[in-house]
Parts: sequence; structure tokens; C-alpha cells
Amino acid sequence: MKKKLLILVNSLSFFLSHRLEVALAAKNKGYEVQIGYGEIGNANTKILSKKGIKFFCFPLERISINPIKEMWSLFIIWRIFRKLKPDIVHLVTIKPYLYGGIAARLAGVPSVVSAIAGLGILFNEKNWSNYFLQKILFPLFYFAFRHTNQKIIVQNLEDKKILLNLTNIDKKKILLFHGSGVNLALFSSLEEIKGTTNICFASRLLENKGVHCYVSAARLIKKRGLKARFFLAGNLDEGNLTSLSQNELDYIIKEKVVEVLGYQKNIPSLFARSHIVCLPSFYGEGLPKVLVEAAAASRAVVTTEIPGCRDAIIPNVTGLLVPPKNPEKLADVIQYLIEHPIKRKAMGEAGRQLAERKFKIEKIVQNHLDVYDDLIKNTFYI
Repeated sequence: MKKKLLILVNSLSFFLSHRLEVALAAKNKGYEVQIGYGEIGNANTKILSKKGIKFFCFPLERISINPIKEMWSLFIIWRIFRKLKPDIVHLVTIKPYLYGGIAARLAGVPSVVSAIAGLGILFNEKNWSNYFLQKILFPLFYFAFRHTNQKIIVQNLEDKKILLNLTNIDKKKILLFHGSGVNLALFSSLEEIKGTTNICFASRLLENKGVHCYVSAARLIKKRGLKARFFLAGNLDEGNLTSLSQNELDYIIKEKVVEVLGYQKNIPSLFARSHIVCLPSFYGEGLPKVLVEAAAASRAVVTTEIPGCRDAIIPNVTGLLVPPKNPEKLADVIQYLIEHPIKRKAMGEAGRQLAERKFKIEKIVQNHLDVYDDLIKNTFYI
């Protein structure tokens, strides 16, 4: 009989952009694959239907802290596991891997993969409120990562260290994968266009992704008299407390310091007309996909000295690092790359080599399949 793989994720659009290739490869290998999601986002479900992958929505709200709703989500996940009887569950993003990890133990799911795409600002910004929330969440992390046949995937070493300190789990359970991978063929032979230097921010329009810092740096560059265009590509995220408001976005559009492009589906085309990719995040990233794609596109990167972002580049080789929340330093570094095109192009070429070594989608997919196979071999059915 086919082994059943069930993937749970907060957002279906996140699944399609970050885990679809893994699901397709698992299906091609003989797994029966289903996807459960809390929000659909801007996902186009036709590709799943076309590929014969079943999918369903279940009650899970990203920003809810209502204890009754959260207990209901946990119960529903437990009930889904009892009904579908998956051989292996792959839990992606925080609520699925916390609630799903607990429910998998209660429901007797044989094998568990917990994928941590960044522990977020909760663990990367030191303040009393975060410390308090960490203490509250500790029991959830503890029980979610105590399955006897489980692997936990992280995307940077800092997250691994935090997990080990937080839960004292066996370090052999934690695996380091370099992001979600990228299809290198989509980003090949993207020569820089001639003319004005174009700088691109491509991400959700969140405050802690550094949008305001990026716009402020663009203002400084313009005031210095440098010729450059600044692209702002991405959409608002109404389900996120740190999303820009429509009024804030309208002001940015009206100011015309940056060119607001909205959500861009064709990232290779976007980067083909960009010279620099900038992500001044202080979000608490895993390994940002946009920076992996920038490397694949042979583009120099400017990003922040925080876990995840700094792991996506080789500092001073494929890109440059700046302190978070510092528009002046960000503007200085962007100015340097504008004024030194030979250095900028060399960084882009080194980035492509890095992507070929570490970020190939085929390698990331195979790593996941190997984890599935190893867990299935060690399966103990309750």
C-alpha cells in the first residue's frame, strides 16, 4: 500500500512557493500526498488539482491568541490525524509544528517532520515581552518535539542553537537544510541591463521585513543626487500584525521615492531588470527565499546582520551586510554598489556559484525524501 504523507501549513500560498516541489517529488516516488492549510492566501489551487494532490482547509488562524480557538485548532488537527491515519506528517510553520507535533503524539502518528522556517522575532529580539512569551510557549515546544520518530528541520545554525537551549532535545533530531531551494534553470543567463541602477525589495510588505528602512534609504540616495530606481515588490498581509496599512502604502505610492509594483509572480523577470536585491529584514528569518533567488539570478545582495539573512550570503563576496533598522548604513552600502559596478557584478557571479553549490532545488527535495524514507524505516505503529 502507498504510504500516506500529510503536509500541514499555515498558508497554502506559502506551501506553493516553498514546498510544492517536495510534495510533487514525494508523489512521484509513490507517496499518497495531501495538504492541509489554514489560509489560502493568493494561492492558485489548479496546479494541485492537475497534479492529483488532495488539499483541504482546516481552522487555523495565524494571529489568533484566543485560547478557545487555539484549543479548537489543536483538537481539529488531532481529529484529522485520527481520520486520515497518515504514515508521516510534515508540519510547516509555527502553529502547525507546535499543535501538529502535540496532536501527532496523541493520535499515534508514526513519523513526524517539523520544519522551522525561522523562529521569528520572538526569539531574535531580546525584551521582557518576548521573554515572557517564550516561557509561556516552552511547554508547547517541549511536547511538540518529543515524538520518538521525528526530525526537525532548521535553516540556520542560530535556530538550531535556540532549539537546543530551549527544549534540550537530542541534537541528532535536528537537521540543517539550506532554505527551500531554487530552480536554477529559471534564473540562468540574467545579464545586468545597461543604464540606471535598479534596486529591488521583494517580499511581503511588513514593517519587520524592513520596508520603512528601505524607503528611508531610497530617500537618502535620492537626496545625495545618485541616479537609481527603487522597486518595492510585494503585497500587504492583512493577517499579519506588522503589515503596512493601506494608508501607509498609499503614502509611499504618492511620495514616488520608490516604485510600488505590487505582488510579482515572475521573480526571474523582476530580477532580470534589477541590479541589486535588498532585504533589510529584522524578522527572524529561516533562510529567505528571495535571497536564494537573488543569488541564483547573479545579483548582489544587501541584507542585515541577523540569523537567516546573513546565512544566505557570503559576506563581502556575494553581498554586503548592514545593521538592522539603520537606513543610513543601508544607503551607504547601496551607494557603494551603485558606484562600483565591477565589484557588484563580481558579487552576483559569486552568488550564482553559491546557489549552484548549496541552493539547488533538486538537492533540497532529495534531502526531504531521504528524511521521509529514514523515518518510515524506523516507523513504530501505535
